[in-house]
Order: sequence, then C-alpha cells, then structure tokens
Amino acid sequence: MAGTSGRFTTVIKAKINKMLDKAEDPGETLDYSYQKQLESLQGVKKGIADVVTAKKRLQMQTSKLEQSVVKLDTQARQAMGQGNEELARMALERKNVAQTELQGLDAQVTELEAQQQKLIDSEQKLRTKIESFRTKKEVIKAQYNAAEAQVRISEAATGVGEEMADVGLAMQRAVDKTENMRARADAVGELEAAGTFDDITALGSGTDDIDRQLHQLSSQSAVDDDLAKLRAELGQGTPPPAAPQIEKGEGAA
Repeated sequence: MAGTSGRFTTVIKAKINKMLDKAEDPGETLDYSYQKQLESLQGVKKGIADVVTAKKRLQMQTSKLEQSVVKLDTQARQAMGQGNEELARMALERKNVAQTELQGLDAQVTELEAQQQKLIDSEQKLRTKIESFRTKKEVIKAQYNAAEAQVRISEAATGVGEEMADVGLAMQRAVDKTENMRARADAVGELEAAGTFDDITALGSGTDDIDRQLHQLSSQSAVDDDLAKLRAELGQGTPPPAAPQIEKGEGAA
C-alpha cells in the first residue's frame, strides 16, 4: 500500500510539474524574481535606517550624559568652595555614575556604527547583484521573445502549428465532402440515364413501358382513320389500308 501511495504521489507531482512548466512564462518568472530582489534590497535599506536611528538616539543620550557630567563637576567644585564637602561628595558620586553610563553608551554607539557599515556594504553588493540580474533578465527575455516569434513563424510556414493543423483538418473535411457530393451526383446521373427513375410527366403514376407503347399505338391508329376519312371526303383516292384496330380489352389482356 505504501508503494502504491508513493507512486500515486509521484504521478501527481509529475502531472502538476508538467502543467506548471506549460503555463510558466520565463519573462514573468524573471520579473517576479527581480521584484523579490528589489524587496530584499528595500529590507536592507530599512535595516540600515533602523540602525542609524538607534545610533542617533544613543548619541543624543550620550550628549545629555556629557552635559550632566560637566554640570555635576561644576556643582562639586562650587560645594567645595563653600565648604560643603558632603554635597560635593554627592555631586561627584553622580558624576561617576554618569561617566560609567557614558562609557557603556560609547561602546554601544561604536557597535551600531560597525553594524551600520556592514549593512551598507551588504546593500552595495546586493544592489550590484540586482543590477546585473536586471541586465541578464532583459537579455534573456529578449532572446526568449525572439525564439518564440521564430517558432510561430516557422510553424506558420511549415504548417506544424496547432492553428495550421486545425486549418488542414478543416480543408481535408471540405475536400471529403466535395468528393462525396460529386460521387453522389455521378451516381444519380448514371441511374437516370439507365431509366431507373420513373418519369414524373408520364400519363399515370402507375403506368409502365407497355402501357405507354399501347397508348401510343392506339393514338396513331386514330390519326390514320381520321386522315382516311378526310381523303375520301375530298376525293383524293382510295385511302391506304388502316392500321389494325386494337379492341378493348387487349391492352388489359
């Protein structure tokens, strides 16, 4: 069961990878990577700004402590000048605490300055890298677009593209239909010439060839009789022998 599950997972991943590969646009992928690098660069710049801000705060606090040290030293001297040794001692103690804090702040400022410099160096390297990537990105996009255009032109010229394949299939279907129509027309013409189809102008819808011949013979006999009578009336000689009459019922027999 575990083997089947692993195989199923592999097949699904292969299918998804194929779909993604087909849908992936190299130009869009490169632009997205470039955008991510720009975001990283903005993050480094923000880090530099934060470090500089922290350093400025420490420097401001350092300046205040330095002013406090000077002030406390002055106050201690004034107290000693007035003979107030206890007050002078308290001023000097505060001065000592301020100097200790001042030393710690100086160390922190120095550390922040070192971090700031590292971030600046990293920002410059990243900027150079991004600029190089941008140049390569544009070159690759141009090459891909040129190759894609060449493929489309080649497919259109050779007829191997999907659109041309559809056109070829449509043309083949039209040719097949035309040939079928021609074959049917030839078959109808051949059957008509052979007399397979009945003449719709015949006397009756149920007449056949024998009926038509008998009707034609009867009509010819009637014409001959009328012509003989006409000659007798006009005295133009003995009429020729009339065609044998067909009695009623012979056609039916």
